[in-house]
Amino acid sequence: MSRSPVVSDAMLAGYDQRLAAADELLASGYPGDDGRRQPVHTVYIPGDRYRVSIAADWGRAGLAAADEAGGLAELARRTVLGSSGEAAAAGALADLVARKLGDEPIEDLRIDFEDGFGDRGDRAEDEAVVAAARAVAQDVAAGTAPPFIGIRFKSLEAPTRRRGLRTLDLFLSTLLEAGPLPESLVLTLPKVTSVDQVQVMVDVVEHLEQAHGLAPGTLTFEVQMETPQLILADDGTVPSARLLHAGRGRVSSLHYGTYDYSASLGIAAAYQSMEHPAADYAKNVMQVAVAGTGVHLSDGSTNILPVGDPEHVQQAWQLHARLVRRHLERGIYQGWDLHAAQLPTRFLATYAFYRDGFAAAAARLRNYVHRIESSVMDEPATARALANFIRRGRACGALTTEEIEREAGVDAATLDSIALNRPITVEEGTHV
Repeated sequence: MSRSPVVSDAMLAGYDQRLAAADELLASGYPGDDGRRQPVHTVYIPGDRYRVSIAADWGRAGLAAADEAGGLAELARRTVLGSSGEAAAAGALADLVARKLGDEPIEDLRIDFEDGFGDRGDRAEDEAVVAAARAVAQDVAAGTAPPFIGIRFKSLEAPTRRRGLRTLDLFLSTLLEAGPLPESLVLTLPKVTSVDQVQVMVDVVEHLEQAHGLAPGTLTFEVQMETPQLILADDGTVPSARLLHAGRGRVSSLHYGTYDYSASLGIAAAYQSMEHPAADYAKNVMQVAVAGTGVHLSDGSTNILPVGDPEHVQQAWQLHARLVRRHLERGIYQGWDLHAAQLPTRFLATYAFYRDGFAAAAARLRNYVHRIESSVMDEPATARALANFIRRGRACGALTTEEIEREAGVDAATLDSIALNRPITVEEGTHV
């Protein structure tokens, strides 16, 4: 005997109504990955040191530093493969990184008018801002600018608020005098201490868009997480989560600030590090906050630079490579670099991470897409993670399209569809 449902249409409609606000929050506040590329690093350069083609200069300097130590293959063995690393693996990494340092040595560059510039008076900063903006316009026009480029201006704290906003205003207006804004312009708001500052920043960029006739949503900004007030507020809430939604879609990324945050907790200078337990706690909170929002997350920097005597250089490279690998393994896919000699280990460590995991990820993704029985039965969520891993490796140059198609059995469009949770169709059937 068939039974009739006991939950009526009227009851279902009532549940829909009760959950409408929650449904809207989930759809608008947690839209997931929008597919935009995330750079593997951000390079910071003081505002008065930016010049046209500086990315290529850094690439040559990074390659020269590696050559002084015996070349990229030798550096790979010393930092990411171990002394017993196979010559073929070291050679493959060296070839890929050499190409990267020649073609795209800096993925994201920030011209710094905050700590890297300091307080030199209004006239000096105005002149430096205008000069930097004009150089950026020339770099973009010549096709020599990094894929992502922008400025870090001074914070919205009371002592620096007006100066910071003047710098932002001058930079944008000078750029626009030369033509359209760079496609991947990035604005960095540092030393944020409250959600209120984020809301004010939203108002600022909305006004700038209107004043310059820019399309709504053109200007977004990243928030530097450098203060404990964003990890735990006085009322026990987590402002790093609230500010994402208060940003009304304008917050593009959260960046952990190693040294300001550590100092604010009273950690002694000798122990301030990206891997301090206090740093891990802050980044864990941030990672949970951004999950599902489409907002990117970046680790910070190490100020131990590979310069000076050979022994110190080698130790600094080993430290940098280890820290890069560490944040990649923890699901943080971006960090800061402060010196050209850090570029070799940034890309060696990053490329080794993706290439080490590629064979297993490709096999599992192939089995999932083509419905091949194996000892691992992956869920759709895991398939997305596998596809995103491979997709990130492709975006930075660690993996080639040809080897992805050969080993994973998917083309670029299918890979993107799986990573972004879109329906795909393959000859063996359809996965959703």
